[in-house]
Amino acid sequence: MPLILDIAVTHIVGRGRQTVVAVLGVAVGVGFSIAMAALMQGGQDDFIRQLVDTMPHVDITDEHRTARRQPAEDVFTSVAISGLRPRDDRRGIINPTAATARLESWVPGRFAESLKAQGVIRYSSREVGAAIIGIDPEREPGVSPIVEDFVKGSFAALTAGGNNVVIGETMAGRLGAGLGDTITAVSSEGLTRDFKIVGLFHTGTTARDEGEAYLLLKNAQILSARPNAINEIRIKLDDPNHAPDVARRAEAELGYKAVAWQEANESILEALVVRNVIMYTVVGAIMLVAGFGIYNIISTITHEKARDIAIMKSLGFPESDMRRMFLLEGMAIGAAGSAIGCAFGLSMTYALSLIRFEIAATGQEITRLPIAWSTLHYVIASAFALGSAAVAGYLPARRAAHLNPVEIIRGAT
Repeated sequence: MPLILDIAVTHIVGRGRQTVVAVLGVAVGVGFSIAMAALMQGGQDDFIRQLVDTMPHVDITDEHRTARRQPAEDVFTSVAISGLRPRDDRRGIINPTAATARLESWVPGRFAESLKAQGVIRYSSREVGAAIIGIDPEREPGVSPIVEDFVKGSFAALTAGGNNVVIGETMAGRLGAGLGDTITAVSSEGLTRDFKIVGLFHTGTTARDEGEAYLLLKNAQILSARPNAINEIRIKLDDPNHAPDVARRAEAELGYKAVAWQEANESILEALVVRNVIMYTVVGAIMLVAGFGIYNIISTITHEKARDIAIMKSLGFPESDMRRMFLLEGMAIGAAGSAIGCAFGLSMTYALSLIRFEIAATGQEITRLPIAWSTLHYVIASAFALGSAAVAGYLPARRAAHLNPVEIIRGAT
C-alpha cells in the first residue's frame, strides 16, 4: 500500500499545473456551496424565527372544525334533515374562566385570552377601520409580538385608570392624533366609547401598525355588547415544536378549533422544503462539474502512463492495485480541494456576515444578512466533493485495471 500511494503521489505531482487547476475547481465549488448554504439556511431560519415570534404557537378560536349537530339528529334516526334553521348563537368561547383554568393546569408555556372585534376609530373627523382587541395587560406581554415595539407607553398603561387605548403609530399618524389625545371607538354593534391614547407601537408591519387597537378586555366586552366573552386564546410555548401536540389536546378538551403555527403556515413550510431540495441539487451540480475536472486529469494520467501500468502488471501488481492507485489520486485531489474549499467557504461566509444594509421603505431596518453557521454545511459540501472525486477517479481506474500489458508493451494500442 505505501508503494501504491507513493506512485499515486508521483503521478499527481508530475502534472502539477493540471492538478492545481483540478484542486482549485473543487475548492471553488465547495466554497461557493458552503456560502450559498449558509446564506439560504440563515434566511430560512430567520424567516421561521420571525414567523414563530410574530404569531401564537397555538391559536384557539371560537370556531369548530365541523358543523354542530342539529338537536333533531340526536332524537330522530333519519338519513337527512332539511328545512331547519340553525339557532343564532352569539359567537364566543363558552365559560372562558373554566377554559383558561383547564389550560393553566397543563400548558407548557404562557397564554392570554382576548376578544377581537371589528370597528372604526374616529378622531377629528377622520376614520380608520381597525380590529379592536380586548386584552388582559398582565397576560398579554407573555404572548404579544409587539411588547418590545412600543415607541411610547406599554400595555401596563391600560390599567392606569379611565378608558385607555394603545394603537399603532401609523394609525395615529393617519388620524392626526398623538399620545394623550382622546379618540372614539365605534363597534360593529353601533356602540361608541371614548378612549385616551396611552401607548403607541411600531412593528414595521403595516396591517398591524394601522389596523389594531388594544383595550382592556372588559372595555372591549362592553363596546361589543358581549359581557364575559372572549373569542381567542393565544398560546406561546416553551418549545414551539410541541405546538401540534398541544393544539390537538386543547381542541379535544375544549371542543374549539386549535391551530398550531405549523398548520397555519403549512404551505410556506412546504415551499421551504422544496427550496432546500433545489439548494442541495445545485450544490450537487456544482460538485459534479468539479468532478469532470478530476476525471479529465485522471483519464489523461491513465492514457499517458499506459506503459507504466503494463510494466507494473507484468511485475505482478494485481488489478486491484491499479484501481486503488488511480482511485487514491482522485480522492487526493478531492480531499485537497475540500480542505481549501472549506477555508474559502468560511472566508466567504464571514465576508457575507459583515455586509450592512437598510430597508427604510417598510419602516424596518436590517443591518446584517442572516447567516447560518453550521458544521453540517461543510460536511455536506465535502462529502459531495469526495463522492464526485471518487467516481471521477474510479472510472479511469477501472479502465486502467483492464489494460492488457502484453498488447501495450508490443505497441498494439
